[in-house]
Amino acid sequence: MQHYLMLLSLVMLSMSMCAFIMNRAHLLNSLLSLEMMSVTIYFLIGVIFVTLGLELFYLMFFLVLIVCEGVLGISLLISLVYSHGEDYFKAFNSMQC
Repeated sequence: MQHYLMLLSLVMLSMSMCAFIMNRAHLLNSLLSLEMMSVTIYFLIGVIFVTLGLELFYLMFFLVLIVCEGVLGISLLISLVYSHGEDYFKAFNSMQC
């Protein structure tokens, strides 16, 4: 059963990586695919830890890091939309202060 879960998580990880590579026009799409990668890695680590019978404390630490990454991404998205009016990457001018 664990082998199927590991295979499923690897397929989900590869799909989220493809989504991150293909949907790079909007910041929100990029953040959602990064969050999917993080959750998939969390699931994969959880399956490996349960299979090997290891301590599950590290999963809680990794979950806290995932939440902090998500909050930081949302705060950047809000500040960019507030300052530029949209989250489209082509609208950001590097010459503008």
